[in-house]
Amino acid sequence: MTAQKSREGWPYLALTAGILCIAWSAIFVRWTDMPGPASAFYRMLIPVIVLIPTWFIGPKSERVDRKTLAIIAIGGLFFALDLAFFNTSILRTSAANATLLGNNTPVFVGLTTWLVFRERPSKAFWLGLSLAAAGSFVIVWGDLVRHFKLGWGDAMALAASACFAVYLIATERVRATTSTLVFLRLASLFSALSLFLINVVLGFSLRIPPGRSWAALLGLGLISQLGGYLALTYALGHLPATAASISLLSQGPLTAVLAALILAEPLAVSQILGGALVLSGVGLANRRLRKAEVAPANQFEACEPR
Repeated sequence: MTAQKSREGWPYLALTAGILCIAWSAIFVRWTDMPGPASAFYRMLIPVIVLIPTWFIGPKSERVDRKTLAIIAIGGLFFALDLAFFNTSILRTSAANATLLGNNTPVFVGLTTWLVFRERPSKAFWLGLSLAAAGSFVIVWGDLVRHFKLGWGDAMALAASACFAVYLIATERVRATTSTLVFLRLASLFSALSLFLINVVLGFSLRIPPGRSWAALLGLGLISQLGGYLALTYALGHLPATAASISLLSQGPLTAVLAALILAEPLAVSQILGGALVLSGVGLANRRLRKAEVAPANQFEACEPR
């Protein structure tokens, strides 16, 4: 029984580790001194390069059918759009606001799984989401009071959350038959290619400025992307997208604290109060999540570290 509970706790531990890694992304983006889509491209290119040896070393990868490949490609495209919008929003509004507003993904995940896939989320999800949404509203209201209008940075952060919802749903759909590593390799490759085309179309230079930009890009690629999404992809093989998306809301308060400590961005009362509501919603949703909602480990995860 103890061993079983330990195994069941690994997905949540992985999810927590992923959130901690991803929470640093807004800080790294500020330090790159590059346009948002350009830094997003390197964020995906670095993991692709690091993962190249895994295509040739180790056990032979399982085959991926066309339907699964198409879903992964769609997920990779929308993740590329998510990063392009999110990284740009960080440069147009505060790092805290961009992260808090960019993590309204549960709204889109819950509605999409309900309306499109006819899978009604649990009451715990909606209760937790209500608290988290109230927290996001408090934060937006504080921003409106200061600026009198919703800026483009805030709008881009919200657009990023919608794109990320598609990525989460695509990930959950194919993780039952695809291992963590295979999914991550293919999704990263499709995202990097999509971001390269986005930069070409928008005319952004991919030249890396001298100085701290190199270190910031390595942090984005290795910590926020490779480390964060390796953990997140593993967790999504065992947890429903609704549960993961609610938990990801905790990035906002974490980034707000990091931005205050590192970027000297003062924490407004609305951010503190809104962040507390967000975290309360996350805790409520996860505490009351039904055991039946937790997806069983798929056949490829049987041989993976737990």
